[in-house]
Amino acid sequence: MTRVAAIDCGTNSIRLLVADADPATGELVDLDRRMTIVRLGQGVDRTGRLAPEALERTFAACREYAEAIKEHGAERVRFVATSASRDAENRDEFVRGVVDILGVEPEVITGDQEAEFSFTGATKELTGRTDLEKPYLVVDIGGGSTEFVVGDDHVRAARSVDVGCVRMTERHLVRDGVVADPPGEDAVAAVRDDIEAALDLAEETVPLREARTLVGLAGSVTTVSAIAQELPEYDSAAIHHSRVSYERVRGITEWLIGSTHAERAAVPSMHPGRVDVIAAGALVLLAVMERTGAREVVVSEHDILDGIAWSIA
Repeated sequence: MTRVAAIDCGTNSIRLLVADADPATGELVDLDRRMTIVRLGQGVDRTGRLAPEALERTFAACREYAEAIKEHGAERVRFVATSASRDAENRDEFVRGVVDILGVEPEVITGDQEAEFSFTGATKELTGRTDLEKPYLVVDIGGGSTEFVVGDDHVRAARSVDVGCVRMTERHLVRDGVVADPPGEDAVAAVRDDIEAALDLAEETVPLREARTLVGLAGSVTTVSAIAQELPEYDSAAIHHSRVSYERVRGITEWLIGSTHAERAAVPSMHPGRVDVIAAGALVLLAVMERTGAREVVVSEHDILDGIAWSIA
């Protein structure tokens, strides 16, 4: 066993996994898994820069994570940064802050690397399952981008496209500085158009429709599963490897689009940081299912974070 710490810093959230990994058996034993909504990508689509308050929220979370890593005595640490920090003009400021706090430099990975980690994290424990057909299509719906990966035991093709729940919300669903409550039909249509264009782009290199099993990752998908199950609170064990039908995803998405902020916030399994961006994330999931003809999505709590952990085990 090797004790590792993996940090995934995305557009909307930053997450930590400290785990004992055994590459020989494929076993990954969680010691500490946590997530903090920091909205690092706040306004970056409009300004091209990371906002000072977004950086401070992220650094505050990093300080907490540094304490946890020290407490557990992780032997190796890897910090991976994704879409928002990849695009920002002032990413050097972000890098310096992380190094000062955690002692490791954040790796601003490419979309293709992001996809590789997501696929490994999501599918490593599916090996041997007879009820799930290969190839898999792993879809990781993030805040700023969405990764599409098709593979069997290994990645065959991958593509990252710039549609995510935060980016689509800020681009189309914000009016006078606040998220429309609920958005108008024209705004929703604009989101759908962007998603369809992104799917066209993904299909240039990834055979989306050849996949036999759709595996969905990240907060938008897991929250849809929690809503589908009517969970009294967010329950990772109930969500992990749950299956949600196309009809259920469509119904939940329609409800999210037509709901108010207060109605979404009242959902017991809804993280407060997802209330304003969940509708856009659900629209991405629905569009993927419609494009591929998937009758259900297999929901995984294991994703890029687990893939990062395996990469250093």
